[in-house]
Amino acid sequence: MGEPRGTHVPVLLERCLELMAPALELPGAVHVDFTLGLGGHAEAVLERFPDVVLIGLDRDTEALAHSRHRLIRFGDRTHLVHAVYDELPRVLEELGIPAIHSGLFDLGVSSLQLDEADRGFAYAQDARLDMRMDQSRGVTAEEIVNGYEPGDLVRVLRQYGEEKFAPRIVSSIVRERAKARITSTARLADLVKDAIPAAARRTGGNPAKRTFQALRIEVNGELEALEGAVPAALDALAPKGRLVVMSYQSLEDRIVKRELTARSRSTGPVDLPVELPGTGPSLRLLTRGSEPPSEAEVAANPRAASVKLRAVERIDEQEQARKFEETFGAGRERPRMSTTRGGRGRIRPGANVEGEGRA
Repeated sequence: MGEPRGTHVPVLLERCLELMAPALELPGAVHVDFTLGLGGHAEAVLERFPDVVLIGLDRDTEALAHSRHRLIRFGDRTHLVHAVYDELPRVLEELGIPAIHSGLFDLGVSSLQLDEADRGFAYAQDARLDMRMDQSRGVTAEEIVNGYEPGDLVRVLRQYGEEKFAPRIVSSIVRERAKARITSTARLADLVKDAIPAAARRTGGNPAKRTFQALRIEVNGELEALEGAVPAALDALAPKGRLVVMSYQSLEDRIVKRELTARSRSTGPVDLPVELPGTGPSLRLLTRGSEPPSEAEVAANPRAASVKLRAVERIDEQEQARKFEETFGAGRERPRMSTTRGGRGRIRPGANVEGEGRA
């Protein structure tokens, strides 16, 4: 195995390790890298936490091959699996692992996929329109561009690329594909550029960026997979386990925020003096909303510029209940919790936490 194609600098490596460290230090800790890629984050975890067992997931077979080579020295501490991240429950069942203690999502396109023109992800390099993260299956961007009905193409560009010029772009694509099949990234990028008004092309970077993002998401079913993957990861977290998610565009971050925020809030009536069993928050937020990269991080790794990081810890509900009983006693009347909201009810646990703000 030669050197991996692509330049790989793990995004926010030290910050991720800092957030995950308390969970990685738990006895028998199992860490899941949901987006293994070329293995930079995974290698750092295995090096710094010598008792941790790693489960690495990736749908890209080329990335998995390079990671296997990179991580071979860690022997039976690694389980690298060809799978999409929403397949975690199946993977854990097959490995006989009941719960995980730490997890990391580094969403979006990997360095390998982005840097190599033949993968068809980059609008700045000419290649066949592919965009499949798993090149062993699925439809390509070429099939979508040439085969989708115009209305479906407009929907894809609007929904996944938030492209306000979607109808103009699709009209250009339809006219061109009636003459000849669109097969290259360069041809598609030129069509998009020509379809967008000149004034709009002067700002916001490459005018093809949103179209290529939309097609990539459609090809790989990224958002549907993420909507299943985040709840599955949280359900698998052991008490005091931690999950870190790095998103690179608003559609991803919206899904992540919705799930993390919902589980960090109480669902019980606010006017009761105590939390009813099963209604308390199951997560503690570890970041103040979405955390951006530092200027130093972006200077060292420009691909970190758009990252939004969120992190949570699974609350140990049994420990909470035990401390509550020790404080108030099982047979004593439990006092009404203090509140700053007009003297009514209780403050919902998890609404505000140490060092954190609202999600």
